[in-house]
Amino acid sequence: MSSTLGSHPNLSEVTQEALNLQRKRRLPIPLRLLVTLAVLIGIGTGLLLLPWMTTQPISLMDALFTATSAAAVTGLSVLTTSTAFTRMGQWVILLLMQFGGLGFLVTVVLTLRLMGRRISLVDRLAVSSSLGLANPKAILLVLGRTVTFMVAIEGVGALILWVHWRLNGIVPAGDVAFYALFHAVAAFCNAGFDLFTGLPQYPDGVPTDPVTLLTLGWLVIIGGLGIPVYMELLHRRTTRQEGRRLRRLSLQTRLALWSALFLILVGWAGLLIGEYRHEGVLSGVSLGERVLRAWFQSVAARTAGFAGLSDFANLHESSRLLLICLMFIGSAPASMGGGITTGTFSVLMVAMWSLARGYDRVRTGQRAISMAVVWRAITVLFISLGVILSATWLLLLTQELPLSPVLFEVVSAFSTTGLSLGITGQLDTFGRLVLIGLMFWGRLGAITIMLILLKRRGHDSLLQYPEETVLVG
Repeated sequence: MSSTLGSHPNLSEVTQEALNLQRKRRLPIPLRLLVTLAVLIGIGTGLLLLPWMTTQPISLMDALFTATSAAAVTGLSVLTTSTAFTRMGQWVILLLMQFGGLGFLVTVVLTLRLMGRRISLVDRLAVSSSLGLANPKAILLVLGRTVTFMVAIEGVGALILWVHWRLNGIVPAGDVAFYALFHAVAAFCNAGFDLFTGLPQYPDGVPTDPVTLLTLGWLVIIGGLGIPVYMELLHRRTTRQEGRRLRRLSLQTRLALWSALFLILVGWAGLLIGEYRHEGVLSGVSLGERVLRAWFQSVAARTAGFAGLSDFANLHESSRLLLICLMFIGSAPASMGGGITTGTFSVLMVAMWSLARGYDRVRTGQRAISMAVVWRAITVLFISLGVILSATWLLLLTQELPLSPVLFEVVSAFSTTGLSLGITGQLDTFGRLVLIGLMFWGRLGAITIMLILLKRRGHDSLLQYPEETVLVG
């Protein structure tokens, strides 16, 4: 009996050592995300290199750039999608956009579920945190509803485009179904690929009739709101149908909606003012068309990448600066888009407003925001600025191009927008690799990359240092 009892501590130690070893061998969540995106890009690159995917042989760099742009739902391209790729190649690009737009986080979790593997608590917590969900137990249910909702929205958008383009003869009858599906997915996933640019009958790219622009624009807006926002809205609809009392919208949802509205209005007004001049790109169209195109470009600038303005490369410098700011901010967290996100932007604005009014805490809408969230927003801002400035410096050093288009291209790649002033095809191999790295970074997000690069260590909260005053301002 004594020997049996004496063996328990050793067994406990062995078990603990085995658990520790298993934790060490487990691939960290951020690294899993990086590997998943890299694998998706690798598969896409391999498929696009197949001879029947393109109308003529392409290089490995061209295939890698296109696959990265599609998987990262960006839209920057060194090849003309409508003419360089066959229908099979265009299907590959569409699927890459769909998987990248659904979010590789969602794809990983659903794949594990379909394979019958149990999702660990650590994985559920990581995914729920990335998606902005408070209850990790509901992650699978939320993901299922999310995918259903997203596919339904894309289907409605594709149906509207199919009916409109078929009735008006905008697209040949044999191609209209695929064109409608391709552009609905590209718009909702906030990617900038289109099948009109490069065709002689569409010298300005996407058709600019009201139905097309309004349909694509609203798909972009809905796709850019983020999973937490429209899942909360769907939950409120269910609650209303069941006759239960509705609670107030969460601060996350309110900030996402108000910031989206604010940025769209600012971009809309700014583009109208900047391009209303006699020599502006909107000077040759009617007032109603000016208003519609400016609205669509303001919407698309927040990571969608469709060029709704003719002669886009000749935008006034004021319009370029405005679009750079819109692209840099991007769309909502856990959405189809990129950028520093409207969540980061909103937190920083609220923090500055609270500080200016002398509040002891960051607060808005009868809610307080923790300083941990504020510091996270500041970290994202400075990491993002550092990446953009470094990439811009590298391109200016190696490509012999002016600052304005280079900065525009860098921010477009970083924010996974896809708008271009026409210099992407002029970049050499090194320049294209820089943009590939930016698109990869932009899809993962600054926080994910930071978690990969930095090893988190606990610090003794009991250790306090004396304070000193530092002059600022």
